[in-house]
Amino acid sequence: MSEQPSLIMVQFLSWVADRPRTYPETMAAWRSTCPHLSVWEDAVIGGLVRLENNGERAVSLTARGRATLGKANGHAV
Repeated sequence: MSEQPSLIMVQFLSWVADRPRTYPETMAAWRSTCPHLSVWEDAVIGGLVRLENNGERAVSLTARGRATLGKANGHAV
């Protein structure tokens, strides 16, 4: 993701980074059937988030996701 992330992507990454999130919680909050609002799918495809395969199926930022969020928030990465 070399270009500036969209505002919705920054909001999603911030939401994930805020506290531990589970897959069901993430799907309830961010899943969409609208092809113009596919932030979850875009984040997965872009390697920005990962789904931990532990018992809780935790969603977390990858190093790339943290870097993208830091860049969007004006922090040096």
